[in-house]
Amino acid sequence: MNTTLILKFLTEVAANNNREWFKNHKAKYEQAKGEFEQGVTQLIQTIAKFDPSIAHLTAKDCCYRFYRDIRFSPDKAPYKRHFGAYIAAHGKKALHGGYYIHLQPDHCLLAIGNYWLPTNILTAVRNEIMGNTELWKECVDNKAFIDCYGRPEGSSWQGGYPESDKGFGIGHLKKVPKDFPKDFVYADYLKMKDFCAWHAVDNDFFAKDNWLEEVSRIFKIGKPMMDFTNSVIDDYE
Repeated sequence: MNTTLILKFLTEVAANNNREWFKNHKAKYEQAKGEFEQGVTQLIQTIAKFDPSIAHLTAKDCCYRFYRDIRFSPDKAPYKRHFGAYIAAHGKKALHGGYYIHLQPDHCLLAIGNYWLPTNILTAVRNEIMGNTELWKECVDNKAFIDCYGRPEGSSWQGGYPESDKGFGIGHLKKVPKDFPKDFVYADYLKMKDFCAWHAVDNDFFAKDNWLEEVSRIFKIGKPMMDFTNSVIDDYE
């Protein structure tokens, strides 16, 4: 995956986000898109070694469209400023969690887990955390996970970009949700509005010879957490 080419194209798009420029540089887009899809294909094959559930996926199954839906957005720029792919066994639109890769100049990151869960399933996951607290702690309250992803409310995600280099949960409630004990020792986990863990990387990360191994290491650290939440979510899908 030629990330130098990809990031150069994305930098140019950010500075010239209009249909006329894109039409005249469509070949650059196709080349960058092809490079990204090649990287995603390699990543699927690598993840499948420790998570066979995603082995059937192709890059086209996982990559998001580059064209923005601007119908209800105040930002009328027609194209995204990043390439993103969500490698999820049940598909990009499923509630079942997966692995996310995001390439954008100065905002590259990796993420794992579940985002935008419906209220009833979010409540079920919270109940499972209370019912199996020790198992949950084994997944998320260990040095490897904290060093990689942090703790709940350790950082926030505003304006579309993370403010720090890691985070556990994109949104958090200010108070313990209704019908849950306010004195629960691990209440911060109950306040989470999603169970997405993310880790920012620099622009050169994906150009390294061992980038696939490093991505695997980061995702393996987060996988027990995702397996915990998926075990609850799958009962509702």
